[in-house]
Amino acid sequence: MRNLEADFCDKKLFVKLFGKDVYAVGGFVRDWLRGIHSEDVDILITRRPLQDIVAKIEPFGKVDLVGKSFGIVKFTIKGKSYDVALPRKDRPKGEGARGHKDILVSANPYLPIKEDLERRDFRLNSIALRLADGKLVDPFDGAADIRAKLIRVTNPKAFPEDPLRVLRAARFASVLGFAVDASTYELAKNIDLTRLSIERVNEEVFKILLFSERPSLGLEELFKLGALRQLFPELYALTLIIQDSVFHPEKDDFGHHTVWHHTKLAVDQARRLSVLFKLEPAKTLALLLAALYHDVGKSETTQWEFKRGRMVITSAGHDGASERLARKIFGRFKIFSWNGYPLRKTALMLIKTHHRAAELWLNRDTVTRKAFNKLAADTDGEIELLAYLDAADRGGRRERPIKSLDREGKWLLRKFEELRVNKETIKPLIMGRDLIKLGVEPGPDMGKILSEIYKRQLDNEFETKAQGLRLARKLMAEAS
Repeated sequence: MRNLEADFCDKKLFVKLFGKDVYAVGGFVRDWLRGIHSEDVDILITRRPLQDIVAKIEPFGKVDLVGKSFGIVKFTIKGKSYDVALPRKDRPKGEGARGHKDILVSANPYLPIKEDLERRDFRLNSIALRLADGKLVDPFDGAADIRAKLIRVTNPKAFPEDPLRVLRAARFASVLGFAVDASTYELAKNIDLTRLSIERVNEEVFKILLFSERPSLGLEELFKLGALRQLFPELYALTLIIQDSVFHPEKDDFGHHTVWHHTKLAVDQARRLSVLFKLEPAKTLALLLAALYHDVGKSETTQWEFKRGRMVITSAGHDGASERLARKIFGRFKIFSWNGYPLRKTALMLIKTHHRAAELWLNRDTVTRKAFNKLAADTDGEIELLAYLDAADRGGRRERPIKSLDREGKWLLRKFEELRVNKETIKPLIMGRDLIKLGVEPGPDMGKILSEIYKRQLDNEFETKAQGLRLARKLMAEAS
């Protein structure tokens, strides 16, 4: 275990103010027992009314009362924020309640701490650490589960009351690398997840993708727990679609060559590449979402064909179908921008073009700069991300982890560099303001001229603005 005071710089202040009535709870304690530092510390204070707690901490920092009705306040000191809470109990709002928002929370400073811990989702999170003396309050043997790397439900009767716990089980399994106890699958199979807010669903899925060493662990748990079938039917369909074993030799533990198994491998490989090339979180998420949905169109396009003297499974046109389906999925989950980054736009571009990088490689002896220009334009200059997705897709045909970009990926990036094709060089050289100076009125005709000029720029018909303006005058003369 790590040194508590090193991990929790404000421990002495809380102990000074509240003595033996103050505890750290939840994820901080779980990670501390695992020897891992956690930035987030949730504080539980017993035997003190909330107004007394606020009065004691207010002189030392900023207090946000936004969660006061739930017995929680946010306390910020020297830039560090804590959720400070009273012991609480949860209960469903009514007999028909089945969504995450259908939970009533009642706070009581004199509620026994065991009852507060019992309301938490899993035993590994149902542990409190008394700050005054480091005593563990662990009535549900959560520490033993942490040692066993096991996720077990704290209260089986209460587990179905909050459907979000099903997704959290998948996320903890993925991020922590723990196994889900078999009884959890039985509990989860009849839980209706359809009323979960899309914001909370996105949050859990994004955490699986961003914070897991192998996101496939969480994705497979979503499948096993029934969440894939209820919330992501397009991905669930991939579990039932097989691929040609010659071109896709990868298979799951039971010998199935499914698109789902390939998809999980591709996501893991994309995650490794994001770490290898130190991608920022937003670009990492775009790459991983593209990997997750890059083959979703195979549910519509897969068929048998007699080719090369045998029956072959093909999925012609699945890249376009995948982009179309992913667009609907992103719309359903309201996935647009993320921290200011065009997440939806980038992921969809990558999905739509993910086969074109491989086509350039296959035609590498004859391909011209024109093809590289068009691909860069169609991906808005995100050629590195496309190279990583292409490599992850290839890497998804084997279990062995990617340790570097493969020869096809290296060739692709090298060619873009040699040809000086990048985000800057594909910017239009001729803009609307240039045509206005030549006497063209804004409107549909201007749009047609600009479109034709840009097309010819990408076709390498000109390389300078002066050349572009000469072409513009020529097109204007032809149109008059």
